[in-house]
Amino acid sequence: MVDRAGKAAPVLALLVNAFVWGVSWWPFRALQAQGLHPLWATCAIYLVAFACAAAARPRALAGFARQPLLWGLFFASGLTNVGFNWAVTVGDVVRVVLLFYLMPAWSVLLAWLVLGERPVPAAFARLALALAGVATVMHEPGAGLPWPRSLPDALALVGGFCFALNNVLLRRLHATPAESRVLAMFGGGAVLAGSVAAFGVAQGTVPGWPSLPPAGVALAFGLAMFFLVGNLALQYGASRLAAHTTALVMLSEVVFASLSSVALGAGELTPRVLLGGGLILAAAAWSAWPARTAAVAGAQ
Repeated sequence: MVDRAGKAAPVLALLVNAFVWGVSWWPFRALQAQGLHPLWATCAIYLVAFACAAAARPRALAGFARQPLLWGLFFASGLTNVGFNWAVTVGDVVRVVLLFYLMPAWSVLLAWLVLGERPVPAAFARLALALAGVATVMHEPGAGLPWPRSLPDALALVGGFCFALNNVLLRRLHATPAESRVLAMFGGGAVLAGSVAAFGVAQGTVPGWPSLPPAGVALAFGLAMFFLVGNLALQYGASRLAAHTTALVMLSEVVFASLSSVALGAGELTPRVLLGGGLILAAAAWSAWPARTAAVAGAQ
């Protein structure tokens, strides 16, 4: 009972983060409608969040000198936001979220490499099941091999890999002060999104920063606070739970994103997407069994 009570708060925190990410597509699309590209929106949002966190805990910046692995978290978090936020703004939300949630499969490999959590043989079966689901989602009749053929698909897959790395690094950095981890995540979101946006402007593929009306500024600031709460919840929950458990709980984002996007016409549940999504979610749910078995064995 004590163990279950101790896990309740981290699980609830992860659910809060999943909700934030699951419905974030709507304000990003609202900002894009006002001329603000999702990369610039991500940069601005995380810059505000970084400034708030740094002002509250200025000494946390020193953590980067003491713990170089925070730079890994910096880049992983930044690329996660570049991939996901851009993808859900320009692509089918349901499809993007399902491809993003190949993340539990990536976690199997990354937890092995970064945490030394050697996967059991069944983990490779789960990985194959998840990949089969991704292939099903991306399959187009007569188009050959199911490779990512659109920008949203590629962004979702890259974002999911980086999010898995983000969560594994949070677990590895559990002894590092929380404020340093938060600054790494917010700083990465601001710098990576801003850098990619600036490169896009130079290449003529991303529009420059527009002149936003007051309503747009208010929405961007509100979204920044929304992500501030969500990321604080993520670093709290992911640093206290096993990587596989984190991956499972975060699957609730699929529910939040699917229900909201289908209801508002930003996503479509085709039979192929449902089948492939079912395989991906089954693989992710299966990934919880090792952690659950270990918990039961510990209780005995």
